[in-house]
Amino acid sequence: MDKNKLIYKINLLLINEYGIPERAKELPDPLDLLIATILSQNTNDNNSYKAYVNLRSYILDYSDILVMPSEKLEELIRPAGLTKQKAKAIKNIILKLKAMNNNINLEFIKSLDNNSIIEFLTDNEGIGVKTASCVLLFSLDRDVCPVDTHVHRIVNRLGIVNSKTAEGTYYKLNEKFPPKIAHSFHTNLIKHGRKICRPKNPFCGNCVLKKYCNYINKNDNRTNIFSEERLLLLDKI
Repeated sequence: MDKNKLIYKINLLLINEYGIPERAKELPDPLDLLIATILSQNTNDNNSYKAYVNLRSYILDYSDILVMPSEKLEELIRPAGLTKQKAKAIKNIILKLKAMNNNINLEFIKSLDNNSIIEFLTDNEGIGVKTASCVLLFSLDRDVCPVDTHVHRIVNRLGIVNSKTAEGTYYKLNEKFPPKIAHSFHTNLIKHGRKICRPKNPFCGNCVLKKYCNYINKNDNRTNIFSEERLLLLDKI
């Protein structure tokens, strides 16, 4: 089946299962979104949100970070973990933007194509393809699907792409990605990866996508029975 036809079918099945994900009424500022996404790396949403609120509540604007001691920046973002790494990434991108045009913002990227934006952002330590593509989707509303571990795992199990790395999956998945569905596709795949299509012992018997799945365990009755029993157990906890 054509890649994009399969993506459309999967998207409809996921919407039927999880609904259409809500979006912010206004697209967030690109630099705000970038900083928030850096803080979200390797942690959960609650921790990254606390760190972001701590930082934004303490500063008037991002230029304050340039004169802030590294120890203070690390203290503010501590709930997000990996404090030294994330503090360095945040300070470096602020320094770069200040040096470029004396305006600490990312407004200029709105006029660039997707690949140019990815190239510009990933040319900074601590900013990978996944973080950069989140800016494209969530702040610029581009037809781009970021690839985290859940998206990488599921689209490869479904045979939409065949790649061993998340970055490789990103580039293959986003070759002429279908318009207007990236947000729902990305968000619902993450929900599905957390709930059903887990790395180990996935609940294949309860999966709405199993018709299209190439995963070796999907037709294993033992796996399906285990999944259903596990769900019943979880309901009782």
